[in-house]
Amino acid sequence: MNVLHFVQAFFSDGAHWHGYDGIPTRVAEHIGYTLEALAIAAAVGLPVGLVTGHTGRGGNVLALIATAGRALPSFGLLVLMFIWIGFGMTSVMIPLVVLAVPPILVTTYEAVRSVDPSPVDAARGMGMSETRVLFQVELPVALPLILGGLLTATVQIVSTATIAAYVSLGGLGRFIIDGLYQRNYEKVVGGATLVAAMALASLALFWAVSRIAVSPGVRRNG
Repeated sequence: MNVLHFVQAFFSDGAHWHGYDGIPTRVAEHIGYTLEALAIAAAVGLPVGLVTGHTGRGGNVLALIATAGRALPSFGLLVLMFIWIGFGMTSVMIPLVVLAVPPILVTTYEAVRSVDPSPVDAARGMGMSETRVLFQVELPVALPLILGGLLTATVQIVSTATIAAYVSLGGLGRFIIDGLYQRNYEKVVGGATLVAAMALASLALFWAVSRIAVSPGVRRNG
């Protein structure tokens, strides 16, 4: 059987659509892991990236943090957290957040730094506070790149959240891990297909958000 036959067999099997191990349940779990990790990473990366980008300070430190975060192997960090903390969501969330923070942090910093200084200087000349300059002048212009960083982080989390299955949690990784253990390649291919589909859905979602959140003038100039 080829890959397409495995995909067809997986999705046409009614047993895969019901129960605690059904596709709806596993998709919901995977979305939950993704949203939780993305929310924590955004809560860390966005404020730091905005402030450092606005002030222009800390760029070298951010580069070091990003390099270190990208160099850490997610699976290795998961094993370390499992040994240290044990079973539970914390062991999974730490590697996912460490993976997602660098693209959000660095992209946000670079987005704010890339804003044309002319309107920023004009806003300061009009007496606007630094907070208003950041949120009313720089942020609207930087928003497309910031959303790009969030998208990158989301796709990475979606792809990597399958590691939750290694510590007996759920998500789409259950199909892949269980399928490999059972030598059920129909399940392995089906799980991988669902992960890829969720990553593509993330692309579509962020495209829709950018159409709503980014002003037409910024989109045209971009």
